[in-house]
Amino acid sequence: MDGLLVDSEPLWVRAEIEIFGEVGVVLAEADCAQTKGLRTDDVIAYWHTRRPWTGPALRADVEARLIGRVASLVREEGRALPGVASAIAVARDGGRRVALASSSPLVIIHATLERLGLEGAFDVVQSAQSLPLGKPHPGIFLRTAELLSVPAVDCVVLEDSLTGVIAAKAARMSCVAVPFDHPDHDARFVIADAIVRSLEDVTSELLDRRF
Repeated sequence: MDGLLVDSEPLWVRAEIEIFGEVGVVLAEADCAQTKGLRTDDVIAYWHTRRPWTGPALRADVEARLIGRVASLVREEGRALPGVASAIAVARDGGRRVALASSSPLVIIHATLERLGLEGAFDVVQSAQSLPLGKPHPGIFLRTAELLSVPAVDCVVLEDSLTGVIAAKAARMSCVAVPFDHPDHDARFVIADAIVRSLEDVTSELLDRRF
C-alpha cells in the first residue's frame, strides 16, 4: 500500500522525523529509508535499539503517536500513485481475487482507502500488525492467501519495497517489483520476477507472460 498505491512515503518520513524528534532522536530522510516496509513496532524497536531515548516516553506511546500522525497526514494529503485504478482492473481480469496486504496498522489502511476512494476495492484487507512477525517474514502474504482461499504459489504480489519483495519470495509467490527509484533501485530487487517503472506498466500482457 504505502509507496505503491499511495504516495505516503514522504508523509511517513515527515511523521518519523517529527515524532522521534519529540523524544530526542534526530533523524534525517536517509535514516527513515532504512526502515521502509517495516511494521511500526519494528520501526520503533529499530531506533530504540540504536538510539535509545530516556524519559517517560514508552515505546508503545511513541508508536501510537507515530500511527496517529501518519493517519492524519494521509487523510489530509495522501494521493494515489499513477496506475492504481488500471492495475486493480488488470489484477481482477479473468475473475481473479485481489487483496491488500500491508505492514501498516488498520487505522492507516482505512485512512488510505477512504482518501483514495478504494473502500470495497479489495476482497481481503490484511494488516501485518495482527501477526506475530512483519515483513520480511512471509506471514502477511501467507495469511492473506489463506483468506483469499488461493494457494500461495498461485499468487502474484506487487511490491515497492525490498523488504516486501523478500517476504513475497519467501512465501513462494511470484512478485512484480515497482521500486520508487526505478531504474536506480537497489540491485537486490533482481530477486523479483519482474521489475517495472510504475503501476501503469502492470498490464494483462505482463501478468499473462510472466505468470
